Amino acid sequence: MRIHRSARTRAFSVLPNGLLQDRRLSYTARGLLADLLSRPDGWREDGRQMADSSPQGRGAVRRALKELKDAGYYRVDRVRMADGTVRSEAHVFDTPQPEPAVPRPASGGGSSGGAVVPPVKDPGQEPTLPDERTRAAVATLFRVIRPEPRLRLGEAEARALAPLVTQWLERGCDEAELAHALLPGLPQPMHSPVAILRDRLQRKLPPERAAPPPTPYAECGRCHDPVPRPGICRACAGLGTRTVAVGTGAPATPGGVARARAALRGWPRQPAAANS
Repeated sequence: MRIHRSARTRAFSVLPNGLLQDRRLSYTARGLLADLLSRPDGWREDGRQMADSSPQGRGAVRRALKELKDAGYYRVDRVRMADGTVRSEAHVFDTPQPEPAVPRPASGGGSSGGAVVPPVKDPGQEPTLPDERTRAAVATLFRVIRPEPRLRLGEAEARALAPLVTQWLERGCDEAELAHALLPGLPQPMHSPVAILRDRLQRKLPPERAAPPPTPYAECGRCHDPVPRPGICRACAGLGTRTVAVGTGAPATPGGVARARAALRGWPRQPAAANS
């Protein structure tokens, strides 16, 4: 047998010979292990997705994962997150690892004489429930990414992205604008959906929308004359006299102001009176 190898400068993996020649494993298991070790750290894909993308089928992939687990190359741990949720975390090794030691409870001896006290939870470590804004942001994010099956997120991952989604919503963006920013042009293959979404939410965050300009003046609550601030004018408050409306000759009383405004509004449409 003659072996031909080509020089590689990028996109290659170095694997120990002991792994590739481990006769305890089937060729399917060794090939699956080589595929897993060629992926970047943090890559997420479950056994069903791996089976759907290979010709062996789910049964063969499930048996290969069991072989790798029994041989110490593959392990799945259940990790409790800070928010109280539990998630599965897979570990892949290029050399066999022993099973982690599980501490066993000490046998109760009669000579100790101490009563067994059940552990008490520390109230300071109770998981905090998400507030209404976080729940709304998580629900919005799940609705936006639902049309794209490659963007699969867990509840904890969606909560981590909730503050960014909240910023989009507070700046007046709706679900259609979020979908336009997050869904088009996704990379292939998809290694980390949560990293892709976080990058796009941060990079494409729209600027804050300017507040509408303030009204240049307000109207009196009684006579509807312009006043510098909301309320009633000095004349209606009894603190001063009203001036004459310019150009109408009408006294600046509530009735006079109304007649003057009516005259000004109807002036372009009324014909000029004939001289007698």
